[in-house]
Amino acid sequence: MAHTAADATNPVAGDDPSRRDFIHIAAITAAAGGGLAAVWPFVAQMNPSADTLALASVEYDLTKIEPAQQVVINWRGKPLFIRNRTEAQIAAAVKDDNNPSLKDPQTDAERHKEGKAQWLVLVGSCTHLGCVPTVGGGEYGGWFCPCHGSHYDTSGRIRKGPAPLNLAVPEYAFLSDTKVKIG
Repeated sequence: MAHTAADATNPVAGDDPSRRDFIHIAAITAAAGGGLAAVWPFVAQMNPSADTLALASVEYDLTKIEPAQQVVINWRGKPLFIRNRTEAQIAAAVKDDNNPSLKDPQTDAERHKEGKAQWLVLVGSCTHLGCVPTVGGGEYGGWFCPCHGSHYDTSGRIRKGPAPLNLAVPEYAFLSDTKVKIG
């Protein structure tokens, strides 16, 4: 008995299973690549812009700040306070560490880097509604938010007014004795 082309035991020319599997895999891979190429612009537009990434961290030369003075720099679209505190300002902050009237209790040591008590780095936005407090105002010698009357002490802790939290302390590190990197 001779096998014919129509016989089920004889594969038809061009009907090789391994070739068919390869064609399916290649087609699926091409479709996935095309789908990824079509979706990529939509995903990429969700990344932060170049100007935002440039502000992700900022370095500042501390030699520009005299004792008892503060500078305000822009960081991530927010004001950032860098203050060179005097011994009297540090002593006033430490004296109030265990004050039971603190709304958001934190010690002064928790608000600066160890061994660098003279340098206080804070996000300069009031924790009530995001206003920018003025330096040296208020009843505690720190900052005063004129919009709603929040008073902060020399450590940036809320002492009086509607603000619920202390001024935020961002992530920062001292690169040297005269340079700080925020972010």
